[in-house]
Amino acid sequence: MEKIKNSRKQYFFEDISICEMCHDDVASHKILGQRLNQSQGIFPRKKSGISVSVLKCSKCNLIYPQPLPIPYNIQDHYGTPPENYWSESYFNWHPDYFSQEIKTVKSLINFQAGMKALDIGAGIGKCMISLEKAGFDVYGFEPSKPFYDRALSKMGINTGKLKFGMVEEVEYDKDSFDFITFGAVLEHLYHPSESIEKAFKWLRPGGIMQIEVPSSKHLVARLVNLYYRIIGTNYVTNISPMHSPFHLYEFDLNSFELLGKRLGFTIVKSKYDVCEIMFIPKFLHPIFRKYMEWTNTGMQLTVYLKKIV
Repeated sequence: MEKIKNSRKQYFFEDISICEMCHDDVASHKILGQRLNQSQGIFPRKKSGISVSVLKCSKCNLIYPQPLPIPYNIQDHYGTPPENYWSESYFNWHPDYFSQEIKTVKSLINFQAGMKALDIGAGIGKCMISLEKAGFDVYGFEPSKPFYDRALSKMGINTGKLKFGMVEEVEYDKDSFDFITFGAVLEHLYHPSESIEKAFKWLRPGGIMQIEVPSSKHLVARLVNLYYRIIGTNYVTNISPMHSPFHLYEFDLNSFELLGKRLGFTIVKSKYDVCEIMFIPKFLHPIFRKYMEWTNTGMQLTVYLKKIV
């Protein structure tokens, strides 16, 4: 690993030899372009900094950086207080928060009150609150110290239910939970398949794991990449490994299908969401939204995985 300092952040760069999800040899993977350690904007030639190559797996369509930047101190990425991202209203919990996901998982696990749930990357604890009010006995952990602190001090999360730490560090008993959620977390983890494998040990047979991730089929990202080619650069907009929001991966449904064969789970439900449409003139949003819904090329992929072993 090579160690590089970037704007007061120090990184180790880990060379990737096989696909994180399907274990395909990276030698056959397509190089999409380069990604800077800052927002590239519409005039990327005016930007300078450290960049990494962005590759796409030819077997499962996972998009990832090569090499993989790993911060020397995790709080360099996630030590920013939530107040720096959102206004005070962000701390207001609403009954609709995570409600559709809870409705879906209850239909998949034959829900009974008191079933145990785990929120991986709990943030300030809003999902934990929703799960508790829905009848789950809920636990969680959070790697960002400011978010963990706000969950306890502002949201009233029980200190006995929320741990501080990364998925690589925390431990729970085997077969402890009926439901586990990775909400907007997996794309931040250095080795997501290892994290899924570890979390599945905590899930009971027949239990459900819900995962929300950025989609590698996102139409708008492909259009932005085309724009970068037209203006004569080799930049891409996929992922953001060295600047906020620090996304390391974009996933395809095939990424989870192939991983499931190795880890012993099946995909029982999946869906694509358009989410926010960026970089496109607003008057075209209705057309783009319809097209992305029809072609499953929205920004976000959600999968529900059932443990079968």
